[in-house]
Amino acid sequence: MSQEGYDKLVAQLKQLESVERPKASAAIAEARDKGDLSENSEYDAAKEAQAHLEDKINQVKVAIAEAKIVDMSRLSTDAVQIMSTVQMTNMANKAKMTYTIVSESEANLKEGKIAITTPIAQGLLNKKEGDVAEIKIPRGTIKLRIDKITIE
Repeated sequence: MSQEGYDKLVAQLKQLESVERPKASAAIAEARDKGDLSENSEYDAAKEAQAHLEDKINQVKVAIAEAKIVDMSRLSTDAVQIMSTVQMTNMANKAKMTYTIVSESEANLKEGKIAITTPIAQGLLNKKEGDVAEIKIPRGTIKLRIDKITIE
């Protein structure tokens, strides 16, 4: 994971714990004040929302605990690896695309960041510029020619 991705996770955890958790507690207290808890749907909804929030907090804590920050200075552009930005051409329709291969928690397709666990990323790993990767995706097999590998 990049240092930037790690910092975003830490900021997200801080937001969840210092802002969202107190909001959830306040919603439960407000619903509790409305009387009989056995027929109080607001209370049930608030408790359920709190449980989801606690799950999210635990997931972020696990991601932070298991994170390994990649030393960008040690990366090479000889072959595709995590943190590589890959410019490629779809051999079937000649469409050009660029993706950066990142950890699962940093993946964001709108930003062109795909998780290392995706079929496309797995198919590109260890390939070099000029190689054509045949990648199995749910709709069949695609051929992608690697035009350029960079580290940003």
